[in-house]
Amino acid sequence: MDILPILSTLRRHKTAATLIVLEIALTSAIVCNALHLISQRVDTLSHDSGLPEAELVVIEVRGTGGNADADELTTRDLNAIRQLPGVKSATLVNQVIYGHNSNNTSVRRPADKNSPRHSTSLYIVSDQALDTMGLKLVAGRDFKTEEYLSGTEFDKQSDPTIGQVLISRELAEKLFPGEAAVGQSLYGFTETPSTVIGVVERLTHPYPNRVGAENRNYAMVLPIRGTFRGGQYLIRAEPAQRDAVMKAAVAAIERNDPSRIVNSAKTLSEMRDTHYAQDRAMVWLMGGVIAALMVVTAFGIVGLASFWVQQRTRMIGTRRALGATKGQIQRYFQLENFLLSTVGIAVGMAGAFGLSVVLMTSYEMPRLPWYYLPIGALALWCLGQLAVLAPARRAAALPPVAALRS
Repeated sequence: MDILPILSTLRRHKTAATLIVLEIALTSAIVCNALHLISQRVDTLSHDSGLPEAELVVIEVRGTGGNADADELTTRDLNAIRQLPGVKSATLVNQVIYGHNSNNTSVRRPADKNSPRHSTSLYIVSDQALDTMGLKLVAGRDFKTEEYLSGTEFDKQSDPTIGQVLISRELAEKLFPGEAAVGQSLYGFTETPSTVIGVVERLTHPYPNRVGAENRNYAMVLPIRGTFRGGQYLIRAEPAQRDAVMKAAVAAIERNDPSRIVNSAKTLSEMRDTHYAQDRAMVWLMGGVIAALMVVTAFGIVGLASFWVQQRTRMIGTRRALGATKGQIQRYFQLENFLLSTVGIAVGMAGAFGLSVVLMTSYEMPRLPWYYLPIGALALWCLGQLAVLAPARRAAALPPVAALRS
């Protein structure tokens, strides 16, 4: 179909054509960046912690001034918990993913004091930590019983020494590229080097959605038996008995020393839901923005197309009288919409990149990937054709005689 008549008609309706182009351009720019934000949040929500989350329970206990020896109480707590029905294993950790605290350190190779240091999550654990956390060794071994240090004695030392550590695979690859990490030395928590005795497949930062992807999976594990005063009980239970285990564990802790207060007892699944609540809300919010913009744009196209059909009734009748078919009339309006959508999308793509630059500089967002542009363009083209379909079919259905008489 010759587009010259369409262009001629649009020149006579510049204001209406400009408004619909700007509406499509604004929708295109916002939709592309909103889709990008949704994609990032979905990636965050699907992050794999590497832990058996459906089996884990976290209990935090707060002590009082009248408590007995903290080391002895912690040992009694763990022994009582491990004997409960449905418990696979239990340990004490200084932090847990999705929790309310984050302990970190920086590590480097010992060869050069000026070598780069890498921010690393610091996990301090007692016995059964690997089994409880479901950590898989890809190289080396777990800590031996005699390698665990007393947290109370450790805190008294001015320059403590940690002989052995475990590190995550990503940290091993960063520190020792192309080399075996087991047997290597590194500087981290103390001023004396520690030896890597094992590498775990995956161990992530406690706040995986608040740190950069580069060091999200850098982690180091230290064999220090802490106490309930500075740690949390982490319990791995049979999935079907998890809730019952949590209640029984709280009761066992309270029996050991009623003067203590169980500050919180939660499943790791509950903690994950709370941790990612804002990210889920952002996904729904951005999805709602996209839906609202698409609906408003569709109604704008329908309204404009309906108005033009009404304004061009005589033109439609004349074209029909000269032999134009219903299909040609319908295609006329669809092509007109396609041209307007194309101009709007082209302007919107430039706006999308401009908005992406603003988000990058103001909120440290990553650059908008190029493939969102054709996705957004295709969505708006389809939206435009669907929106104009009903007015175009009404125009094509006008009888020539009735149209000429109007």
